[in-house]
Amino acid sequence: MIPWTVLETIPTPEGTLELRRRGERDFLMTIAGRVLMTSQHHRSEDALSELTCEALGRKSRPRLLLGGLGMGFSLRAALDHLPPGAQVVVAELNAKVVDWNREALASLARFPLGDARVKIVVGDVARLIAQARPQAFDAIIFDLYEGPHGNRDRHPLYGTDALERTHAALSEGGIFSVWSEESDPPFEERLKKAGFSVERHSSGKGGRVHLVYLARAERLPSFREPPGRVSKLEAPATHPAHRLLRSASRALAPVGKAHLRRRGR
Repeated sequence: MIPWTVLETIPTPEGTLELRRRGERDFLMTIAGRVLMTSQHHRSEDALSELTCEALGRKSRPRLLLGGLGMGFSLRAALDHLPPGAQVVVAELNAKVVDWNREALASLARFPLGDARVKIVVGDVARLIAQARPQAFDAIIFDLYEGPHGNRDRHPLYGTDALERTHAALSEGGIFSVWSEESDPPFEERLKKAGFSVERHSSGKGGRVHLVYLARAERLPSFREPPGRVSKLEAPATHPAHRLLRSASRALAPVGKAHLRRRGR
């Protein structure tokens, strides 16, 4: 068997991030020795984006936010199912992962970063959602290393406040799709309380089957400032609410491992 060759290593708070190659088109990403994803297994990534685009219907200019770039497969699957007028913002926490997708990994997903519909933002997807204007996106896709399974109510991506922010950033009827290791009833309940209807889809048959959550923003909560926001009209510079806003911002500090991919999907 052809051995793996390490192409590059990057230190991160979670450990060393590595890109490895075997042969011409077999790539592997690891973090602290753990496999994050391979170029040979991306069935659930494809399903995540395909289901999202199908649920969007026939919008001529849909606006999407994709959390997590990985090897570009989820982005490619979305682009293949979106119209020419679509706009896709990709939030990737690690700038080096973006570089890899422009260089060594570019051909795997047929050069998705070269598509004029794509805008790359190096940063935390949770922060982008918190700072988005109301109804900024028609779909938000999370294809991240850490899914909702086992996470608690205060999680910056999957907790109650985070889901309310996500709802506020979606157009009415907009789609929030999430890759998950397995079903998570508490997460489903939080989605429903935040105003989403919820469907679960398996990503295929054979091997380990992961889940795709497809949630639709069926109703808009009664008007209020989304968690983490403070109205300028209601909160002058000296108002105590500004201290609360700073506290909420700290709570949204980047969660590095949430933007890395899961192993063997």
